[in-house]
Amino acid sequence: MTSGSPTSGASTSGTTMGALDGLLVLDLTTHLSGPFCGMQLADLGADVIKIESPQGDAMRGAPPFVEGESAPFMLWNRNKRGLKLDLKDKDDLAVFWDLVDGADVVLENFRPGVMKRLGLGWDALHARNPRLVLGSISGFGQTGPYAGRGGFDLMIQAMSGLMSVTGPKDGPPYRIPLAISDVGAGLYLTIGVLAALQTRNKTGEGQWVETSLLESTVSLGVYEAANYFANGRRPEKLGQAHRGSSPYQVFQTSDGWLTIGGAQQNFFRRLCELIGQPELADDPRFKANADRVRNNDLIVELLQAEVRKRSTADWMAVLEAEGIPAGPVLHHDEVFTDPQILARGMVAEVDHAKAGRQKTLGVPLKLSATPGSVRRAAPTLGQHDGEIRGRKRKN
Repeated sequence: MTSGSPTSGASTSGTTMGALDGLLVLDLTTHLSGPFCGMQLADLGADVIKIESPQGDAMRGAPPFVEGESAPFMLWNRNKRGLKLDLKDKDDLAVFWDLVDGADVVLENFRPGVMKRLGLGWDALHARNPRLVLGSISGFGQTGPYAGRGGFDLMIQAMSGLMSVTGPKDGPPYRIPLAISDVGAGLYLTIGVLAALQTRNKTGEGQWVETSLLESTVSLGVYEAANYFANGRRPEKLGQAHRGSSPYQVFQTSDGWLTIGGAQQNFFRRLCELIGQPELADDPRFKANADRVRNNDLIVELLQAEVRKRSTADWMAVLEAEGIPAGPVLHHDEVFTDPQILARGMVAEVDHAKAGRQKTLGVPLKLSATPGSVRRAAPTLGQHDGEIRGRKRKN
């Protein structure tokens, strides 16, 4: 496909060349953050070899299981080949170095210093293969007073400020159920690796790219940072409200929940007309968005009184007809049967060696000429040892 709209990214045929076709990535990472980066590169066509210790990635023990295989592990390790290596064994280490000779990228998310102790630090890798890009994720970064600490999503959500602004106004700190710091760091590292590869195209030299769970999560709090830098005050908890837009939150209908983004001036005026109170649009308390942000509780109370009188479906029909952004609160069984999600290829299927035919997430990034795709299932432990061991990659 060379023109027109991007493809869905859900193909399992493997017949279309991906944007990163020809790149070899050695993925030493475990858990979620690093493997998520490896998955992004693999989805876009790179040959990603998932290298695991003889004990395997700890995520292989994460429930739920299908035929004994971890569903989480299978999801974010799809499109990779699997190789089992003990990097403390000289023969296995020799296999790794052979792979490094032809590799483009190495990914790791050990604690800072572990790669160097294994003899695989940046200096050693760069000396062996100057074109290599090393991508590293750690809890707190390779430098600084916390560099030696281990870090998981839980404490990073706490230390990044995220928990302090999440949840009901008067409630305790809340953890977002999504592993936002892991996924965010994985995405940032993907961007960094691609940037380093682009630089290598110009200079012929690789470089070390590193990020951390902490930095990645702090950087996502853009509204909170802007508020603090502007006035020096702690951003307060707002519950469902938004720091810079109003009305912009969840409302209860007669049979469920609905989100309405009515902050834009023309949207707010139409919304006031829909609830039979057009005069609110010219009320000094609500006339401009900044006024509504200051008086958010009051405008939400007025809107909520009307919204709860009708069903979610009724409101969706009316709001969509008026062009006011809105959306129902969906559960995951509804998400993965939603016609838009299906039309965009966000549910794909793949055949796993042990678990059989499995559904997985599709590829969210759409490229018109070199689309990403789901081509293979996650490997079982050491599944591709036979085809990888002892065979140097031809450049």
